[in-house]
Amino acid sequence: MSTDSPSVQVIDPSPFTFGIVCARFNESLTQHLLDRVLEVLQEQGKPADLVVERVPGSHEVPGGLSLLAESGRFSCLIGLGVVIKGSTSHHHLVAESAGHAIQSLVIKHRLPIINGIVVTDDLPTAQERITGSFDRGKEFAHAALEMASLRQRWT
Repeated sequence: MSTDSPSVQVIDPSPFTFGIVCARFNESLTQHLLDRVLEVLQEQGKPADLVVERVPGSHEVPGGLSLLAESGRFSCLIGLGVVIKGSTSHHHLVAESAGHAIQSLVIKHRLPIINGIVVTDDLPTAQERITGSFDRGKEFAHAALEMASLRQRWT
């Protein structure tokens, strides 16, 4: 697990529109991710628009992102989920297929999409990355602001 975080740039969110698709599976953790993303996106001001959609699990996040991307109304999208290893290797399938699908959407729609699906081997590690000192929700929000700004400069 990386303990390094990128430096933070202060970016005004007011010109941007954000769409967030958040899984309900592992709901206390995904809700915390969502709360942190929303908090950070609104710290410097209010985005022009912000839409949140909930889906059952991380495997459904790319499908929700695809629907939002098709609308053409967003500066950046964020997919949020938590995948924790269970007694089988199913978590690998979910994480890899969701990651590949999100990257395919980025290329297809020429739209920044932040892959905010946290994948861990156990619950304590997930908690540390989401509610503990690593604060991945904050990182995802800052990445979205930076990528929306980059898109604005180049489209």
